[in-house]
Amino acid sequence: MGNLAEKAVTYYSQVHNLNCAEATIYAANQTYNLGLQKDTLRTMAAFGGGMGVGSVCGALTGALAVLGVMFVQDKAHESTETKEMASAFFNRFVEKLSTDNCTKLKEMYRDDITKCDLVVRYSNEILEEMINKRLNNE
Repeated sequence: MGNLAEKAVTYYSQVHNLNCAEATIYAANQTYNLGLQKDTLRTMAAFGGGMGVGSVCGALTGALAVLGVMFVQDKAHESTETKEMASAFFNRFVEKLSTDNCTKLKEMYRDDITKCDLVVRYSNEILEEMINKRLNNE
Protein backbone atom coordinates (compact mmCIF):
# COMPACT_ATOMS: atom_id res chain seq x y z
CA MET A 1 0.00 0.00 0.00
CA GLY A 2 1.20 3.44 -0.84
CA ASN A 3 1.96 6.38 1.36
CA LEU A 4 -1.04 8.43 0.20
CA ALA A 5 -3.59 5.74 1.06
CA GLU A 6 -2.07 5.21 4.51
CA LYS A 7 -2.14 8.93 5.27
CA ALA A 8 -5.72 9.26 3.99
CA VAL A 9 -6.87 6.40 6.22
CA THR A 10 -5.16 8.07 9.20
CA TYR A 11 -6.81 11.42 8.46
CA TYR A 12 -10.14 9.60 8.09
CA SER A 13 -9.71 7.65 11.34
CA GLN A 14 -10.79 8.81 14.79
CA VAL A 15 -7.31 10.28 15.23
CA HIS A 16 -8.23 13.24 12.99
CA ASN A 17 -11.93 12.51 12.39
CA LEU A 18 -12.12 14.07 8.93
CA ASN A 19 -14.68 12.98 6.37
CA CYS A 20 -13.59 10.97 3.32
CA ALA A 21 -13.24 14.00 1.03
CA GLU A 22 -11.29 16.00 3.61
CA ALA A 23 -9.03 13.04 4.43
CA THR A 24 -8.14 12.67 0.76
CA ILE A 25 -7.14 16.28 0.19
CA TYR A 26 -5.31 16.55 3.54
CA ALA A 27 -3.34 13.39 2.74
CA ALA A 28 -2.45 14.60 -0.75
CA ASN A 29 -1.47 18.00 0.61
CA GLN A 30 0.96 16.33 2.99
CA THR A 31 2.21 13.61 0.61
CA TYR A 32 2.83 15.86 -2.37
CA ASN A 33 3.71 19.06 -0.48
CA LEU A 34 0.94 21.00 -2.21
CA GLY A 35 1.06 23.90 0.23
CA LEU A 36 -2.72 24.15 0.50
CA GLN A 37 -3.89 26.43 3.28
CA LYS A 38 -6.57 25.56 5.84
CA ASP A 39 -9.29 27.54 4.02
CA THR A 40 -8.57 25.63 0.80
CA LEU A 41 -8.59 22.29 2.61
CA ARG A 42 -11.96 23.18 4.15
CA THR A 43 -13.52 23.40 0.68
CA MET A 44 -13.90 19.62 0.75
CA ALA A 45 -15.84 19.56 4.04
CA ALA A 46 -19.26 19.60 2.37
CA PHE A 47 -18.40 16.73 0.01
CA GLY A 48 -18.32 13.99 2.67
CA GLY A 49 -21.22 11.59 2.89
CA GLY A 50 -21.92 12.01 -0.78
CA MET A 51 -22.31 15.78 -0.37
CA GLY A 52 -24.35 15.13 2.73
CA VAL A 53 -27.14 13.45 0.77
CA GLY A 54 -25.63 10.06 -0.09
CA SER A 55 -24.81 11.03 -3.69
CA VAL A 56 -21.32 10.79 -5.24
CA CYS A 57 -18.76 9.45 -2.75
CA GLY A 58 -16.61 12.07 -1.02
CA ALA A 59 -13.45 9.98 -1.45
CA LEU A 60 -14.07 10.22 -5.19
CA THR A 61 -14.81 13.95 -5.23
CA GLY A 62 -11.83 14.59 -2.95
CA ALA A 63 -9.59 12.70 -5.36
CA LEU A 64 -10.86 14.71 -8.30
CA ALA A 65 -10.10 17.90 -6.36
CA VAL A 66 -6.54 16.68 -5.83
CA LEU A 67 -6.12 16.00 -9.55
CA GLY A 68 -7.32 19.53 -10.27
CA VAL A 69 -4.95 21.10 -7.75
CA MET A 70 -2.00 19.10 -9.00
CA PHE A 71 -2.48 19.17 -12.74
CA VAL A 72 -4.50 22.23 -13.77
CA GLN A 73 -2.20 25.15 -14.53
CA ASP A 74 -4.84 27.88 -14.62
CA LYS A 75 -8.20 26.65 -16.00
CA ALA A 76 -9.49 23.17 -16.79
CA HIS A 77 -10.58 24.22 -20.29
CA GLU A 78 -6.99 24.90 -21.30
CA SER A 79 -6.28 21.19 -21.64
CA THR A 80 -8.19 17.94 -22.09
CA GLU A 81 -5.79 16.17 -19.72
CA THR A 82 -7.70 17.01 -16.55
CA LYS A 83 -10.99 15.80 -18.00
CA GLU A 84 -9.32 12.61 -19.18
CA MET A 85 -7.70 12.01 -15.79
CA ALA A 86 -10.98 12.68 -13.98
CA SER A 87 -12.83 10.30 -16.28
CA ALA A 88 -10.15 7.63 -15.90
CA PHE A 89 -10.21 8.00 -12.11
CA PHE A 90 -14.01 7.83 -11.99
CA ASN A 91 -14.08 4.71 -14.17
CA ARG A 92 -11.39 2.96 -12.14
CA PHE A 93 -13.16 3.86 -8.89
CA VAL A 94 -16.45 2.38 -10.11
CA GLU A 95 -14.68 -0.66 -11.57
CA LYS A 96 -13.01 -1.36 -8.21
CA LEU A 97 -15.91 -0.49 -5.89
CA SER A 98 -18.97 -1.18 -8.11
CA THR A 99 -20.57 2.27 -7.72
CA ASP A 100 -19.85 5.93 -7.10
CA ASN A 101 -22.93 6.31 -4.88
CA CYS A 102 -22.18 6.97 -1.20
CA THR A 103 -25.32 5.29 0.11
CA LYS A 104 -24.64 2.11 -1.87
CA LEU A 105 -20.96 2.14 -0.92
CA LYS A 106 -21.90 2.40 2.76
CA GLU A 107 -24.22 -0.60 2.37
CA MET A 108 -21.41 -2.61 0.79
CA TYR A 109 -18.29 -1.47 2.68
CA ARG A 110 -19.11 0.48 5.85
CA ASP A 111 -18.92 -0.97 9.33
CA ASP A 112 -19.42 0.63 12.73
CA ILE A 113 -15.76 0.45 13.74
CA THR A 114 -13.76 1.53 10.68
CA LYS A 115 -16.62 3.32 8.91
CA CYS A 116 -15.74 3.69 5.20
CA ASP A 117 -12.04 3.05 5.76
CA LEU A 118 -11.88 0.56 2.88
CA VAL A 119 -13.44 3.01 0.40
CA VAL A 120 -10.99 5.74 1.43
CA ARG A 121 -8.10 3.28 1.13
CA TYR A 122 -9.08 2.00 -2.32
CA SER A 123 -9.83 5.46 -3.67
CA ASN A 124 -6.47 6.81 -2.55
CA GLU A 125 -4.61 3.78 -3.90
CA ILE A 126 -6.10 4.51 -7.32
CA LEU A 127 -5.33 8.22 -6.97
CA GLU A 128 -1.74 7.59 -5.94
CA GLU A 129 -1.15 5.22 -8.83
CA MET A 130 -2.56 7.75 -11.30
CA ILE A 131 -0.50 10.61 -9.83
CA ASN A 132 2.68 8.57 -9.87
CA LYS A 133 2.10 7.56 -13.50
CA ARG A 134 1.48 11.17 -14.49
CA LEU A 135 4.48 12.50 -12.57
CA ASN A 136 6.68 9.82 -14.20
CA ASN A 137 5.20 10.66 -17.64
CA GLU A 138 3.99 7.12 -18.23
